[in-house]
Amino acid sequence: MSEASAPHAADRRELTAAQRNAVAELLRVSPVADELGRRFVRAGHELHLVGGSVRDALLGRLGDDLDFCTDAHPDETLRIIKGWAESIWETGREFGTIGAQRDGLRLEITTFRAESYDQVSRNPVVVYGTSLDEDLKRRDFTINAMAVSLPDHRFTDPHGGLADLSAKVIRTPSTPGESFGDDPLRMLRAARFAAQLRFAVHPDVHLAMTEMAADLDRITAERVRDEFTKLLCGADPITGLRLLVDTGLAERFLPELTGLKLEIDEHAQHKDVYEHTLTVVENAVSYEEEGCDFILRMAALLHDVGKPATKAVGSDGRVSFHHHEVVGARLTKARMKAMRYPKEVTAKVTALVALHLRFYGYGRGEWTDSAVRRYVADAGDLLPRLHKLTRSDCTTRNRRKAAQLAADYDALEDRIARIAAEEDLARVRPDLDGNAIMELLGVPPGPVVGRAWKHLKEQRLERGPLDRDAAEAELLRWARAEGIIG
Repeated sequence: MSEASAPHAADRRELTAAQRNAVAELLRVSPVADELGRRFVRAGHELHLVGGSVRDALLGRLGDDLDFCTDAHPDETLRIIKGWAESIWETGREFGTIGAQRDGLRLEITTFRAESYDQVSRNPVVVYGTSLDEDLKRRDFTINAMAVSLPDHRFTDPHGGLADLSAKVIRTPSTPGESFGDDPLRMLRAARFAAQLRFAVHPDVHLAMTEMAADLDRITAERVRDEFTKLLCGADPITGLRLLVDTGLAERFLPELTGLKLEIDEHAQHKDVYEHTLTVVENAVSYEEEGCDFILRMAALLHDVGKPATKAVGSDGRVSFHHHEVVGARLTKARMKAMRYPKEVTAKVTALVALHLRFYGYGRGEWTDSAVRRYVADAGDLLPRLHKLTRSDCTTRNRRKAAQLAADYDALEDRIARIAAEEDLARVRPDLDGNAIMELLGVPPGPVVGRAWKHLKEQRLERGPLDRDAAEAELLRWARAEGIIG
């Protein structure tokens, strides 16, 4: 690749390595990319691999989704790829984007853009641009403002993105104020890229994020949610979360996180709840087996949000947060609803927050087999995540205490496994189903059957499995006591 702008001499060795990564990655996709480039050139148009695709190629991590820009308008793009692409979609047409698939690669081809914003609207007004340089200037960050022309592989980097990639810094092509004024979501994207790439934001970018944080209110909850989800699922979510809090961005959509900074954690008084929470998130990430478990990470982030509202100082000066898990679950549900997360995701995160303290006290020997059954039944399919969250929540620096907590939880998991081997803990249900209840009591479908079913489930949790005769005897005893039968 030739360079439109030469790198600084001090960066030359590292940048050469980055370019070698890019060549290797581009060779993998070039049969499709170059063929597509030749089709556009024959039609009298330009085509450039651009944005995140170039950035990821330079980092040696290019995936199967490729982004292109062109001077061709959507109708012309459709004519060029018709009959060549294996499939075509036009869902992004209003933004100048045509999608296609070829040889296992997903391609998005977007007309040069020179977006304009009215500083009030929540979405950009798309205006087609006329040149590659104009298109690159309107992009969010310099590391996303590089291009590789096709099919000749000419490299264009008018804003020093290659040097910034080497320095691992996030900077904007125009001034940060202009960039964030155009689209305030870019402030959240800066934190997201810091989390995903383990990069630092340039001081000027950090300052603009702080001064313009309130502008994030112009952005829809759905767009904020999507960026935040990507941030939390980044390789280094802690860096991204700290940026959100330090710049005031968190206060605009997740104020509960900022609120944790003022509270003292009763488990470890050497650090506040905010620092404890970040450590729990970091611990939760270490327990993931494959990819990002957003539900686990979000539960780790929000598990203590009920503490500010429940803080109390006793006569002995000790701080307590009684029932903060109950209050935290309520706050979690409300916040995730405001952020427009799906109901099923919200329900799972909320349940984990509500259950995260249940384990404490187990080591004192107070748990019966019934308590273990209820723990498993209440967690349901969230039990593996609850195991990880509970272990992540142990952040004490007292090695003896940490070792004891770990041993206690090992013992609980072993006990669950033992009881599960004897009983079907994965499906704790009454020993009689609804049909058997109706037949034995001689009642039709209705509330009585539901009450009887609930009673038998409680007995199942309390006593373990009952054989048929014992279950029927218990049902009849209950029915007589309730006056259902004589």
